[in-house]
Amino acid sequence: MQAIDKKPRLSFWQIWNMSFGFLGIQFGFALQGGFMSRIFQTLGAEKDAIPMLWIAAPLTGLLVQPIVGYLSDRTWHPRFGRRKPFFLIGAVLSTIALFFAPYSSALWMAAGALWILDASINISMEPFRALVADKLPDSQRSYGFVVQTLIIGIGTWVASNLPWFMTQIGVPNTAEPGVVPDSVKFAFAIGAVVLFGSILYTILTTDEYPPEDLEALKKENEESKGFLNGFKEIFKNISGMPKVMKQLGIVQFFSWFAFFTMWSFATPAITEHIFKATDTTSQVYNDAADSVGNYLGTYGLVSMFFALILAFVTSKIKINRKLLHMVSLMAGGVGFIMIYYISEPWMLHLCFALVGIAWASILSMPYAMLSSAVNPKQMGVYMGIFNMFIVIPQIVAALGGINFMYKLLFGEEVIYTMVLAGCSLIVAGLSNLFITNRNATHDT
Repeated sequence: MQAIDKKPRLSFWQIWNMSFGFLGIQFGFALQGGFMSRIFQTLGAEKDAIPMLWIAAPLTGLLVQPIVGYLSDRTWHPRFGRRKPFFLIGAVLSTIALFFAPYSSALWMAAGALWILDASINISMEPFRALVADKLPDSQRSYGFVVQTLIIGIGTWVASNLPWFMTQIGVPNTAEPGVVPDSVKFAFAIGAVVLFGSILYTILTTDEYPPEDLEALKKENEESKGFLNGFKEIFKNISGMPKVMKQLGIVQFFSWFAFFTMWSFATPAITEHIFKATDTTSQVYNDAADSVGNYLGTYGLVSMFFALILAFVTSKIKINRKLLHMVSLMAGGVGFIMIYYISEPWMLHLCFALVGIAWASILSMPYAMLSSAVNPKQMGVYMGIFNMFIVIPQIVAALGGINFMYKLLFGEEVIYTMVLAGCSLIVAGLSNLFITNRNATHDT
């Protein structure tokens, strides 16, 4: 940890530049999370079948993330660095998938596009997390991940509102049965351009530190080269993960179960419960679906402002990461549960404002805690392994966990999925009490 603390402190703009690619990554995730379920419904999917159509994405992430992290730890190129080659590969594949996803003419095509899109974004995402840990001393870790979250919040808000904005400037938001509206197609095309451009900006403006001992890295790579050796090393790291990582895994499981529930069911739940719209070919439904995107954008906007506040705070004082994360998650849980009880659509902004506080914390505090508890030479692979605690709850949810739990605990109405998401976030918040390592829970 002393070696990490010898790294120079970076300015806000240096951290902004090396994190800017997350703007595009979040464009991809926001469009995927906010509108793929709408595309599935347009192509004829039943509400309860939607989670299964998402299953390939987290399954692929479960495999891709540790491998990409392992490979990036072992990579060094004098010009392209360690993490940046993976940024570029992921950006090219994500851009292609994002552009073509809304042109799917059958459910299997849409599910396949989602699978490729999610896998491609994952190739870029965790190396971005590792880059913050690579370049910042421990005293700036919370600050660095919060700046990332600020950029993610901007991306979430803008991307979530793109179909609504397209409609406002006259692009049609309805189409023939089984055809995705032009407003969604235009939004995905814009997202593809932003994704590639923002990641390219980071690649061009950010340098990476070389390994402390390049010859030792080459020797270690030579001794452990090979497909089987790679998998052995990854499984060794999984079995030997730090205690803090396991404790954070519990928090992550319930956090991401909640957000996967939102991404899968927010559109059908809110259009049906709040707007009383069920016919996916009607103007009423498509207007309501546009509005849902607008309300979802609120959680991105609030996460942006909350991250801005946190960026100021963490640049000045040391914080209790665990306490902040616990309170933020519980606030988001209350926001989800409120969706069931509100009487006016505008009140959804209040609900998703609370969700935005949780989202800002989810995207920063767990990574700040983790990066202070693992070997810096294995930062990439551990960031990739940590993604297991994001994709496993999504797999559980997609395989029937959401449908089973909300019907068992609350009832048949799809709006109860939002109540389930709220309860899951509250459990996630309370699970922070298991984390006791002070190096992880406090800035040092």
